[in-house]
Amino acid sequence: MKPFFSNIITVITGSDASIMAAKYAIVMAKTYHCRLSVVYVVDTATIKQLTLSKIFVQDEGIEYEKSLTANGERYLSFVEELARAKGVKIEREIRRGAVYTEILTAADERKADLIVLGGWEKDRSARDIIGHAHHEIMIGAKCSVLLVKEPGIEQMYKSV
Repeated sequence: MKPFFSNIITVITGSDASIMAAKYAIVMAKTYHCRLSVVYVVDTATIKQLTLSKIFVQDEGIEYEKSLTANGERYLSFVEELARAKGVKIEREIRRGAVYTEILTAADERKADLIVLGGWEKDRSARDIIGHAHHEIMIGAKCSVLLVKEPGIEQMYKSV
């Protein structure tokens, strides 16, 4: 019988919830011997909207994109260290575009059978960009989507 999942992709946004989701995905990858991909998306679609709306001037948009890219590299390096500490190898990638479109494309390209997302944080509005992206991923995904809200993930991560 084929396992339920063997190829996991998780989304890193830099939020605490996405780091918890990454830890959850690392535990799953280690426990079930899955391939794990970790993806961060530089949301150039929103930057473009902000520039077209004249909220950003073009130079601000370019600087903001560079800042997001640098943040993405730091977050991916951090998650790579978390995985390495548990003996899990990850594939990491920074993509550019609309968050949900890029995640769905990455999942298709990698033939993912599970997308792991961080649950919403208490201080975030359900109408924010991450909330919208999660909603679109859940609707548009061709594979299962797991929304991590596990309060004990820190203990689970430490115990594997």
